Formats: sequence, C-alpha cells, structure tokens
Amino acid sequence: MTEHSTVDVLISGAGATGLTMAIELARRGISFRLIEKLDDPFRGSRGKGIQPRTQEVFEDLGILDRIVALGGFYPRQREYNDDGSFTESDAMLREEPTPAEPYRLPLMVPQFLTEAAMRERLIELGHRPEFGCELINFEQDETGVTARLKSRSGEETIRVRWLVGADGGRSFVRHALGIGFPGKTLGVRAIVADVVLTGLDRDAWHRFGEGDMQRQIALCPLAGTELFQIQGPIPLEGEIDLSAAGLTALVSERTGRDDIHVHSVSWASAFNMNARLADRYRLGRVFLVGDAAHTHPPTGGQGLNTSVQDAYNLGWKLAAVAAGAPDALLDSYEEERRPIAAAMLGLATKLLDALKRDDIKRGREVHQLDIGYPASSFALEKPERHGGLLAGDRAPDAPLTGAAGQPIRLFDLIKGAHWTLLGYEVEQATTPPRPGLHIHRVGRRGDVIDESGHFRDAYAPASGDWVLVRPDGYVGAIVSSRDAWALEAYLDKVGLGPAAARS
Repeated sequence: MTEHSTVDVLISGAGATGLTMAIELARRGISFRLIEKLDDPFRGSRGKGIQPRTQEVFEDLGILDRIVALGGFYPRQREYNDDGSFTESDAMLREEPTPAEPYRLPLMVPQFLTEAAMRERLIELGHRPEFGCELINFEQDETGVTARLKSRSGEETIRVRWLVGADGGRSFVRHALGIGFPGKTLGVRAIVADVVLTGLDRDAWHRFGEGDMQRQIALCPLAGTELFQIQGPIPLEGEIDLSAAGLTALVSERTGRDDIHVHSVSWASAFNMNARLADRYRLGRVFLVGDAAHTHPPTGGQGLNTSVQDAYNLGWKLAAVAAGAPDALLDSYEEERRPIAAAMLGLATKLLDALKRDDIKRGREVHQLDIGYPASSFALEKPERHGGLLAGDRAPDAPLTGAAGQPIRLFDLIKGAHWTLLGYEVEQATTPPRPGLHIHRVGRRGDVIDESGHFRDAYAPASGDWVLVRPDGYVGAIVSSRDAWALEAYLDKVGLGPAAARS
C-alpha cells in the first residue's frame, strides 16, 4: 500500500454532481482528486432534463453552448387512444425568454452526453476523473480525512482536508458516516431503457395507456442521438426481460401494435421509485451532495438539476474556506440546500401522483428559477427590503451597455469564480478593491449603463444601493451607501475582509 501527499478535496463519484464539484474547484485552483469506482463513464440517460436554472449554471461553468449543441428541446407529447387516434400537447410549459430570465425552456440532453461535455471542460482545466478507483474506507479528525482507495494498481492511502460524497443513492460515504436516509418507497417500480427502434417517428414523445399504471408506456426520441428512451411502470415483483426481444414484446403488449421493433439496447434499468432525504449533509469534514443526500422519483426532471446545484453551492464555499474564509461558510451548505431538496422531493412526488391520474403538467415550478436562500445566514439587507428582489434570491440577468458603447449582459459581469459588487447610481466606490471581488458602477457615470432600465426593473434598487452577487449567482447582500460598514462586515465573514483589500 502506498501513501500519497495531501490534496484539498477528495470527490467520490464522477457523475454530473462530482464533475460539477471538480470544475468548480479546478477553476479556482483548489487541489483535488475525482474518483469513480466504475471502470467507464455512465452510458445511460437517466437524467435527461436540463432545467433553466441549471442552464444558467452551465453557462457560468463554460459548457452551456456545447451542451445545447449536443441535445435539443422536448418534442410535443402525443397521447394515443385505444382506437389509434391521438391528441398532441406541449410536454413542458413554453415561455419566451425575458431580459431577466434568458432561458425559459427545459433542454433534453441525455445524461451521458451532458457528462461527456463536463469531462471535456474538466480536461480543459487540467484535470480528469480516475475511473476504476474506489473509496473503501476513511477516517476523519480535526484537521482532515485519511482515505483508503483501491484501483487496478493496488491500494493507497491519501490525506485530504475534505471528502465529498457524490456517490449516488446507495452512497458508501453516507453509510460509513451512519447518516440516516429516511423517506419512503413510493410503491412504483419502473423501467427505463435507451434503445434503437423502428416503427415510430422522432417528432413526438409517444405515450400509450396514460393514467393506467398497468398499461402505461412512453417512448421518447432522445435528442442528439438515434436512440429512443422507453419508460413505463412494471409490477413490483418479478423478473423483467430488458433484452431487445423482451422490450419489443412489452411495447407490443402495451401499445397493441406489432410494427414497433426494438433492435438493440444500449442501457436499461428496472428500479423502485423512492423519495428520501439525508438527515444531514455534513459531518465534520465530510459532505454529501446529489443523490447521496436525496433521491427523487424521475417525474419533473428535478434529480440531476438539484444535484448539480448542490455541488455548485458547495464548490465555491470549499474553495473560499481553503483560502482562509471562516468555516461557518461551510455550514451554510446544508442550511441552504437541504430545504431545497425537501421541497423538490415534495414536488416530484406530487407530479408522480398526477402521472398516475393522467393529469401531469410540468410548469414553472420545475424550472428552479424561483429557488433562493432568503433565510440563509449569508443573506443581508440594510435596510430590510419589502417586496421586489431580496437578498438570497437568484440574481437576474439584464442587458446593459458598457461605457465604451458595447452591449454587455449582467451575466457576463457575474460569470466566473469571483464575487460581484454592483453600485447603482453611486458617486464613488465605498469599498476598496480586493482580489476575488469585481466592482462595477451601474448608472449614467458608471462603467456600465442601464439604458433600457432592465437592471432597475429586475433589481429595484434605490440610488446609492450596493448589490453583492455571490460566486454562484445569488444575491448575498443589498445595502445602502450609508450602511457600507455592514457590507465590509459581510465581506469579512466570507473571507474578503480588510486583509484581502490590503493585499
């Protein structure tokens, strides 16, 4: 057994959640290892919906355009009646983009394509996952975690400052910590399979037997591939034939058609739907993210999105504390993210009940644009605001004009690993510059001009207000110029205090 030197973070699990965490750490120069016990990347499309808020996250990570190019939008759903007639409807709420919300439609991108784009981005940043490497034991103390890894080349022991369990619903990390995972099995067992088939066109999401949990089956063309995804409930007990022949027979039985033929299966799974939430997200120097902390039924397309945003929330905080910010910043991860998962579990379960009644409508509530952290201990308002944008809310986008005359989006100013401080109609900066903080003055004599009033409409600032946007695109603080002392105290709390200003 070999012993290796310290890195800051060990990430166990290289799915979408672990990859998000790795990208966040890589672009901040934090040392880490990303390990995955599987020998190869996941080949399935279990999580195929990319919600609008996750699209904003992916834009910040530098991968949105390539992910859009890999996938597409959801087709209309075509519900067939027993006589072969059908009706068509939108599967998703269709809303036009606005200046504040540039992405309003869920994307369909098979999970294996999303993760491939994320690995490509990670390689650009100088890192890659270690496949065939498994975490088999760990112990923690006050200063770090000692972890034992097993790979094809043998066993090794490494020392890290923090361990992140991104290792799925059966999480070894969660089990080893003894953290409870209460919830319920929802009494629904289902199949999901990515297949090559003939007999259906690719311009619709074909749905048969809606509302009948014995006969229901859906066949959806997977954007960016030649595949269809088959989904349907199955009996709670018994073996299911997931071969091409077995799936062809199941489709024929449920559709009443003999012209739909499955020719090959690239990935298939039979699973019981669960709704579970870990009792806690942190124990000492070990954290749970993604499915290790919460499992959802697939209705509503919330699982992958909630998981990516867990890592997006924790990643910058780990980096900040690694650079000297107070440890309390890490406590805010569970404080902010666990209530979100609880709400998403309720939503996904509600949508599953609606699916059983053939009354499912996926509206704005699945887009995750309204998620925020207004109750967070890292949300500050001076003076307190009533209505409009609040500290803890998602920071809206806004088209602006640079002082030199070129158009610029607010998201372009926010994008990256830094904090962003926006002064509205301020005379001068009341906060000195410091590493990790970008300061912009919005107004007639500022470096960016709100010509069309979109910033004013979205943020509802008073003249002289300062809006501090966190690295994850949420509003950390809104303070008036006369309360600049409170802003300095806040910056000190997140590791951007007077010492950073002097450096």
